[in-house]
Amino acid sequence: MTTKNQTILSKDLDNKKIKVVREFTGPVESVWTAWTDASLLDQWWAPRPWKAITKSMDFSEGGYWLYYMSGPNGEQVWNRVDFITIEPQKSFIAQSSFCDEAGNKTSDLPGMHWKNQFLKTQGGTKVEVEITFAEIADLEKIIEMGFQEGFAAALENLDEILGK
Repeated sequence: MTTKNQTILSKDLDNKKIKVVREFTGPVESVWTAWTDASLLDQWWAPRPWKAITKSMDFSEGGYWLYYMSGPNGEQVWNRVDFITIEPQKSFIAQSSFCDEAGNKTSDLPGMHWKNQFLKTQGGTKVEVEITFAEIADLEKIIEMGFQEGFAAALENLDEILGK
């Protein structure tokens, strides 16, 4: 089964995980940079008509990315991504939390533990994302908020950045 230019999302409720697999045309270096450079993330991370806007980013172990998604009606949804481990060009693990504009985490929406792997393929790069939640209800809440459709749309934006 090919995943090229198709987002495959599967839910593992027993283990409170979502797995997302997507293949991109382009070398690992280009795909990695698109996931780790704020100026590129701002171009693709949010599903249209939303936009991602970075306030600050320190892509290093112990560093974090503070950004918000700006909606078409002026909405701002802030998020903080704390980088735990980074294996350049191969993988990174991060904790994502909804927050205020100063980066203070809020407890009203669930946090997510992300493991992102970048694998060289014949045609480009396969990205495997495993997102783990504290509770099944948290996973269900994120899905209810439109994560599946929104993340798939954002990954399509990345195809455009990479030139398909």
